[in-house]
Amino acid sequence: MKRKNEKGFALVLSLVLLLVMSLMGGALIVISSGDHQSNNSSDEYQQAFYVAETSLLEAEKNIINKMMGPWTDVSTIPLLPAAGSTAEEAAAWNTYVINLQTTAVGGFARHTEDRELPRNTIAAQNTPCFNSFRNIVKTGFLVTQHSINQNFGDLIAPVFNSASELDSLASADQIINEQTHMQRFRYEYFSVNIGSAAYRGGGSSLKKTTTTTQTSGTAYRIYGCGYMMPRGSGSDEFDNPDILVPLETVVVLSN
Repeated sequence: MKRKNEKGFALVLSLVLLLVMSLMGGALIVISSGDHQSNNSSDEYQQAFYVAETSLLEAEKNIINKMMGPWTDVSTIPLLPAAGSTAEEAAAWNTYVINLQTTAVGGFARHTEDRELPRNTIAAQNTPCFNSFRNIVKTGFLVTQHSINQNFGDLIAPVFNSASELDSLASADQIINEQTHMQRFRYEYFSVNIGSAAYRGGGSSLKKTTTTTQTSGTAYRIYGCGYMMPRGSGSDEFDNPDILVPLETVVVLSN
């Protein structure tokens, strides 16, 4: 009788241990799945942050192009001057264009005749990025530029077009999947001319915190955002992003 009781107890104990191990296995699966989702979310936020940083760089580049003249295909600049120009003006224009053609890099040069100092003349648009900055007075807010819903995937498309360099790193399907994923990321930027400031250091622009004052300059506050849109979003949709990362910075350009 005692041996039967011992056998019965051993069977119950085995079943209990099996149940406990099953529960532990299920818990580990749930924890592992949660960690995987958390890692994916963290990666996507980091990617949106990098896209937001790109927006600041694109905004600064836009301001520099306006102040120094845009990079222009020299073949599109006419040799003939504007109608009504004097002989001296025509000769000066001809010399200017020939000089651009001579100094062009890859067929492009800065068209300095089109340069200007960006000023606050444009009304900012009401977007999720614009509304994410709490320190902005929304009514009557003027900016030098406001570029919205720029596709990050389109910006880096030349990277994917270098197929020969990517073949050794990923399969064709992986490259296509990554291209599709990058299309979900958008960026936006707008900038404000905040007046004169001391220009520090060398080059065309520097962060305001650099030391060694050299000359006067113009300061711009740049606001930028990185978006990650839901799957299946259209190219013109940007109102309801899954992730939005706002950043801002100040740059000073030499006068």
